[in-house]
Amino acid sequence: MKMKGEMAALQLCLCILAVKVAFGKACTSEQFTKTGECCSMCAAGTGLATRCGQEDTKCQPCKNGVSFSDSENLSVCRLCARCPPGIPELARCTPTQDTQCDCGEGFFLWRNGNSTGGMCAACTMCGHGSGVVRECGPLGNTVCERCKPGTYSKEKSIRKPCVPCSRCSDDEVELRSCQPDSDTLCMVKDLNILSRTSGSDVPREFPRWPTLHEDTENRSSPAPGSGSPRPTLQDQGGNNNNNILAYVSVLAAVVLGLLFYVAYKCWKSCQQKQALVKARVGELNNAGEGEKLHSDSGVFLDSHSLQDSQPSKGSKRDSKQDTRLYVNLPSHRQEEVEGLLVEGGSRSWRQLAAVLGYEQDRVDVFGRGQDPVHTLLTDWAQQEGSTLGLLCSALARIERPDIITALTATSQGVSVV
Repeated sequence: MKMKGEMAALQLCLCILAVKVAFGKACTSEQFTKTGECCSMCAAGTGLATRCGQEDTKCQPCKNGVSFSDSENLSVCRLCARCPPGIPELARCTPTQDTQCDCGEGFFLWRNGNSTGGMCAACTMCGHGSGVVRECGPLGNTVCERCKPGTYSKEKSIRKPCVPCSRCSDDEVELRSCQPDSDTLCMVKDLNILSRTSGSDVPREFPRWPTLHEDTENRSSPAPGSGSPRPTLQDQGGNNNNNILAYVSVLAAVVLGLLFYVAYKCWKSCQQKQALVKARVGELNNAGEGEKLHSDSGVFLDSHSLQDSQPSKGSKRDSKQDTRLYVNLPSHRQEEVEGLLVEGGSRSWRQLAAVLGYEQDRVDVFGRGQDPVHTLLTDWAQQEGSTLGLLCSALARIERPDIITALTATSQGVSVV
């Protein structure tokens, strides 16, 4: 009897749910009370007080300046964020909106879970086939969405949304339909080799090459009973053949241009790699000569310092203008920077990795290694544009002026020991 009662109650709940769905009243929260009623959602500006169960959901308002909820959900109010030191506040926290901080162009306020402390991190770029729904800024990171049918996006961006696909004109034929990451591919359809005179009832025939006898006869002898020469294959299909040759020539030129472009890019990449290797070898040789000079005469020559015509004082403006590559720093200077990042506490290499644009999963992979700081800086130094100015800007955002001083401070050309 007990089993039958439970089965009857379950059937009743299913019937109620089916009736609500049929009349367009589907449950938004997808949760139900024990009596089969749809659980209510907490509106923006309110948070969960008591979960739905025996009774419906109970919500409570968020506290102004303390907590907020910016959307309809079934979670508690989130704590308001605090802007990092030195970052201006654009808008205070309200029950429906988090604190807005002026992190600058290309950065947003990143929070670790529900913690109140945040930091400025680089904006995420939407990849191929995805467009920007909300731009990165004071409201948060970039929000991307996969391009819907009829739209596409073929480049990475933090601002551009998906754009409508092109349509082939009446005199074109579609070779490939529009994809999320590429536009429609069209081609002119006037490439028909087989043609006949308009108004003629003669069926089409495949063209054939005339024999030597036929060609001679066509050129010299007129047809019986006709005052004009007999038409040849060249006269009938000359225009079409010219069109084919033109398209084949254009296609060959495009392919040849692509081959030259690929060859040029490979040659340019090899030149850059060789230049980096030569610079590194020359730097190591200069360091060896400086040590030898120090041991022989008590005078140490810092070749790297001699190259700095404008010494940096650690200011933000000077660090942005420093275009030297991090990979060209002496090994002892790199080891000093890595040691300072290890001892950074809450402003260590993990925060630097986030500002440099690394995803959290990649940072966790670095953290499982024996020397995560060295791994991070080595990986970043291999990227294009890894200059000291960019690194100093990132260090300024996590408030590490000590490391900026170690990077930009230059000693005199000759110092007596």
